Amino acid sequence: MANDKKAGFSRDSISNTLLVAIGVSLVCSVLVSAAAIVLRPLQEKNQNAFRQRVVLEVAGLYEPEADIEALFNEIEAHLVDLETGGYVEDLDVQTFDARAATNDPKLSVTIPREFDIAGLRRRAIYAPVYIVKKGDAIEQIILPVHGKGLWSTMYGYLSVEADGNTVRGLQFFEHAETPGLGDQIDKSNWLEQWQGQLLFDDAGNTRIEVVRGQVQPGPDEIYQIDGLSGATLTGNGVTYLIQYWIGPHGFGPYLETISNGANGDG
Repeated sequence: MANDKKAGFSRDSISNTLLVAIGVSLVCSVLVSAAAIVLRPLQEKNQNAFRQRVVLEVAGLYEPEADIEALFNEIEAHLVDLETGGYVEDLDVQTFDARAATNDPKLSVTIPREFDIAGLRRRAIYAPVYIVKKGDAIEQIILPVHGKGLWSTMYGYLSVEADGNTVRGLQFFEHAETPGLGDQIDKSNWLEQWQGQLLFDDAGNTRIEVVRGQVQPGPDEIYQIDGLSGATLTGNGVTYLIQYWIGPHGFGPYLETISNGANGDG
């Protein structure tokens, strides 16, 4: 009889094995969830610091030994109503999450098909902008931009001079384009080509583009960037995302306001 009871409670039985496995899984799940909750503020802080660094880099203000937060705080941050081009005063630009807002019907809009060249479908109705001043005069404006590449959504910042037309710099901080091909968008020698290029022609037409092959000498070269060897679709994606965000459904109204000498208060 004793042997029968021992057999019924064998440590190697299927039921005991399942109970142990379930118990271990529950403990691990609790530990992982707790770690995620504890680490989330630190992760968000690190992500925020990284983006601040990218803004400083694209503006040419980054100093390796300097305090990133202190440098970033010297830049004016505003939230822009993309439809009107005016500043939004009743929301905090520091806490507004434009990416999350695309999932909120009250804070986002569907992009009309004729405008959706960047393949985004929806965008937030507001977006942050970062302004670098020299004294009271605007020196450059940094705009967040994003759009579809070959494999991923590419996120970056475009810096434009106060004329709303001349590029100061471009830098991406998040994408998953093909290593060795599409990731050429991170290479300094390619990004440097953007400096001094023009977004629009004298008639106000959007002209900036990444061409196939190399830019050829001529009247259009001021609007063109060398193509990405073996990554034409990524290059096209960069063209389309820039053209969308500087266009009438993106920051176009805001850039027009700035270039006319206003401060986005209209």
